Amino acid sequence: LFVQSRSSTILFYSDPDWASCTLGVFICLNCSGIHRKIPSISTVKSLRMDRWDEVQVQFLAQHGNAVAKATYEAHVPTYYYRPTHTDCQILREQWIRAKYERKEFTEPGNQSPYSNGLKEGMLWKRGRDNGQYLPRRFLLSEREGCLKYFAKQDAKEPKMVVKIDTVNATFQPEKTGNPNGLQITYLKDNKTRNIFVYHEDEKEIVDWFNAIRAVKFHYLKVAFPVASDQELTSRLTRNFLKEGYMEKTGPKQTEPFKKRWFTLDHRRLMYFKDPLDAFAKGEVFVGSSQHGYGVKQGLPSGTQGSFSWPFGITITTPDRDYLLTCELERDRQEWMAAFSHVIEQPMTPQEYASE
Repeated sequence: LFVQSRSSTILFYSDPDWASCTLGVFICLNCSGIHRKIPSISTVKSLRMDRWDEVQVQFLAQHGNAVAKATYEAHVPTYYYRPTHTDCQILREQWIRAKYERKEFTEPGNQSPYSNGLKEGMLWKRGRDNGQYLPRRFLLSEREGCLKYFAKQDAKEPKMVVKIDTVNATFQPEKTGNPNGLQITYLKDNKTRNIFVYHEDEKEIVDWFNAIRAVKFHYLKVAFPVASDQELTSRLTRNFLKEGYMEKTGPKQTEPFKKRWFTLDHRRLMYFKDPLDAFAKGEVFVGSSQHGYGVKQGLPSGTQGSFSWPFGITITTPDRDYLLTCELERDRQEWMAAFSHVIEQPMTPQEYASE
């Protein structure tokens, strides 16, 4: 029974050791902890350590992950984010609760909190200068194709208006120190602006995340009518390829190296004095190898700027070389892999124009 059923579609891993005997699905260790939070819906048992009676075994045999997927994921909207095992706890938990507890996808039209093209509400927003979180009213409109926020709840004019095509959203629980922390980025004068928000309710902040994806999806459907849904969903939101601290020196390559927080957002390499800064201190465009971009391990011989971290990286661009150092060899290898991944990809016409 167990060997046969393990070939069904599994949410995150291909070889689970746990199952829900009430839902009839096999689950991984990470998901088993979430299922235990909803005992009224799911009863979790170990496939190896717990005893299974005949009724439970037969129930599992008659159901399985493929049957559950056809039932509980029958009407998942194209734009809805389906988390993987690498995603944060809030996304994985709300996905499981949406499927099994709220049954949002069993019938069409159950996704009103994030699918009606308009969402308005209060979010706690981090101040750009003082770092203090204060409640702000946000408005997301498909008809206007934009995201707004207002400095005061009764304000008539928004403090910010952002076109939805430039908006990205990604959960950042570790960076923000809040399990519900969401980072919203957009382009302002061709520079990246960061906004950090959260909501106390896990479902509400995930609804905001999927509402942004929904509005952006419908915008792209109009802007690119011949593009497939798969092409469009890949452009809705994205996680950063790599983040972390490195040291860098200036263009003369004689200044002391300074510790900075780096974010690689596809072809934009940004560096910040603090991870939660609203604007980057600088941005570097990372193009393709066909256009003269490259990355190599180590620093040029005779590098004069003093540095504390020993593991160097040199990024080559048509204009200049950027010299960086990492604290650990593991960090260097991860950054090298991320840079190589970007540089090996051919540039699109849009990327070439923005170089």
